[in-house]
Amino acid sequence: MIDKIINLRNNVKRENRPDQYVSLWFEDEPYKNKREKSMVLVLRTRGCFWFYHSGCTMCGYYNDTNPTNVTDEDLLKQVERAKEKYSGEKIVKIYNSGSFFDRNEISQEMQLKILNTFSDAERIIVETRPEFINERMLENFYEFKNKIMIAIGLESSNDEILENSINKGFKVDNYKRAAELLLEKNFALKTYVLLKPPFLSEKKSIDDAISSIEFASQYSEIISLNPVNIQNNTLVEYLWRKGYYRSPWLWSVVEVLKRTAYLKKVVSFPTGPGKERGAHNCGKCDDEIIHAIEEFSFKQDIDILNNIKECDCKKNWKYIIEMEDLTFSTIGVQ
Repeated sequence: MIDKIINLRNNVKRENRPDQYVSLWFEDEPYKNKREKSMVLVLRTRGCFWFYHSGCTMCGYYNDTNPTNVTDEDLLKQVERAKEKYSGEKIVKIYNSGSFFDRNEISQEMQLKILNTFSDAERIIVETRPEFINERMLENFYEFKNKIMIAIGLESSNDEILENSINKGFKVDNYKRAAELLLEKNFALKTYVLLKPPFLSEKKSIDDAISSIEFASQYSEIISLNPVNIQNNTLVEYLWRKGYYRSPWLWSVVEVLKRTAYLKKVVSFPTGPGKERGAHNCGKCDDEIIHAIEEFSFKQDIDILNNIKECDCKKNWKYIIEMEDLTFSTIGVQ
């Protein structure tokens, strides 16, 4: 499997634009029980160190990384251009296709400069793998502890799934150590949980997402349920093109949210919903369900999900949930 991931990644033609950020847009974000505007900035860096080892089965963010090193000067130009478009949004989300706190991607000096650049925001969300969370590092960011939210992609609380379905490169205990430290030091944590990594049936993926959310809820201020969307040059895309993979049903997203709604901090904003590469149903009911998922994510009112009008395709989904495991087998990757 790892060899296949590497071969697919090696086909990527990356742009060498070290002083140009990847993208910037504005979107709504749940914050303090309200719907607030956020600015989302994707910086162009060398990307996640795990990409260069092998990478996760579903992650195509390598496509947007830079083929050469990105200097502090390059990053500063990206950030300065982005700041020109900032207009006082309460939330700023800063992504870099890897780990914000990995000094091989972003030097510590630049990490602090970036946070200071957007210090007018009430909340700054950054992403990292748990390997880069330690007590000494957090001490350097103590002045921002009431402002930043650190997001970690746990994906699953099952080590076997992390290794054999996702190739995540760390174990649940690595996440737990980082999460406990963040909790102890009063840093806000956002946790990503994946719905339907490859080699899992629809039912098993639902059950794993629910148990993973319950586990992560011990440490997290908010949990984001992320249904797999099929990204370019990934193992998931390879399996999909071979007919061995289907993105999760929207009914599955609803099921997970309903069964974890008592936690009052689980949201889902699927990427590419209603499309073949994203979470989808039959096409007729997709728009209504996508809207309900979004409204639930902002209001945390389970009645929104309970009142979704049923579609004929839900019978097909239920049949798959009941019967798929009887015939499901793991497809070998060659």
